Amino acid sequence: MNQVFTYQERIKLFIKIVIPILVTQLGLFSMNLFDIMMTGNVGPSDLAGVAIGSGLWVPIYTGLSGILLSITPIIAHLVGAKKTESVPFSITQGMYVALAMSLIVLGLGAVLVQPILQGMNLEEEVRYVAKYYLVALGFGVIPLFGYTVLRCFIDALGHTRISMIITLLSLPINIVLNYILIFGKLGLPALGGIGSGIASAITYWLIMLISLYIVLKKRPFTQFQLFQKLYPISLSKWKEILVIGVPIGLSIFFETSIFSAVTLLMSSFDTVTIASHQVALNFASLLYMVPLSISMALTILVGFEIGAKRIKDAKQYTLIGVIAAVLLSSVCAILLYIFRSEVASLYTKDPEVITLTTSFLLYAIFFQLSDAIAAPIQGALRGYKDVNITFLLALVSYWFIGLPVGYLLANYTSYGAFGYWIGLIIGLAAGAIGLTWRLLKIQKIYQLKNAAN
Repeated sequence: MNQVFTYQERIKLFIKIVIPILVTQLGLFSMNLFDIMMTGNVGPSDLAGVAIGSGLWVPIYTGLSGILLSITPIIAHLVGAKKTESVPFSITQGMYVALAMSLIVLGLGAVLVQPILQGMNLEEEVRYVAKYYLVALGFGVIPLFGYTVLRCFIDALGHTRISMIITLLSLPINIVLNYILIFGKLGLPALGGIGSGIASAITYWLIMLISLYIVLKKRPFTQFQLFQKLYPISLSKWKEILVIGVPIGLSIFFETSIFSAVTLLMSSFDTVTIASHQVALNFASLLYMVPLSISMALTILVGFEIGAKRIKDAKQYTLIGVIAAVLLSSVCAILLYIFRSEVASLYTKDPEVITLTTSFLLYAIFFQLSDAIAAPIQGALRGYKDVNITFLLALVSYWFIGLPVGYLLANYTSYGAFGYWIGLIIGLAAGAIGLTWRLLKIQKIYQLKNAAN
């Protein structure tokens, strides 16, 4: 990735970076999407079981992988400052951190999954599917976190197209494995929702091995000579990764876990309501891949420019990203309003689930604008390595505002299950306002610092 000089060139570079990231994110998300869609054709119990299992897994994965996203600004700053000799050491330490986190997740999962599921008001069949879906996913935790580090390295260099190709290669395999294991083809037993967990774990191993091959054997990554030297564990580098990464991870965790918390709170409703809520939330999360991809692109571009001390360029990339996210998310919201019934029908043939899902999708429309503002700003702030205030804003807006309001509306008004969604919308809006304030302040600080130099 090289410096560009005009506004038009920046827009072109932004598009070049963001489109492969978007395709990659859609591909990765599609693994979970196909899990839910395909199990929805088995029956409501399998759909609800995968929904509950996914609701527990997603915030854990996204929060912890968020810690590893610190690799992107760290590498982007090193490359922008032309300190490429430090890159192999940073990547090796990132892999050590990924392995440590994987082992912690597996240990905690072995102890906590059963008590958590037992504490929920679930039908026995739903609980069984949720438990063994999570057990199956556990076999893919180590490669998934390892892949995250390698992908951050690839993306930080601006080669987001490579990540896209890796995902596009693995996605058809995941779909085929889902089909075989969920429905019992090629002489194998029909495993339903549990089969989708096994398929995802196998796919996670595949994408890590492909990524490892590329960074070791293909240019331009070979010039960095990754893993040619076995570096000892460096607590100082772990500290750098964690100081930047933990607030990123917590911020992502607070945002994603509030959706999971709502899913868990809704276990007091019937199976049809749980399934409908999860289908609508799953599709809303799919649309979120647009602003999220822009966010990840801005972390790369802003980090590169800040590393090179080009403050004005970083500010321009941020503006480009926010405008693009608002425009694209607005289009997604309009299309969702028009085709919400067709969207519901993609997941299930159960008429009750389709009807209720259509109602939930109306509320999902209002997620789009807040996400379109908040997500790109979060990405830009990570590029500045400003992460602590971001996670505090996420905690307050989602957990101190959004969830309490949703709980009150769901349990003490006639809104019922829809009350939780109204609370989510209010929390997301509060987060967008807070992040906008923080970005303007950080940009002013950097501008004054640059002028002083």
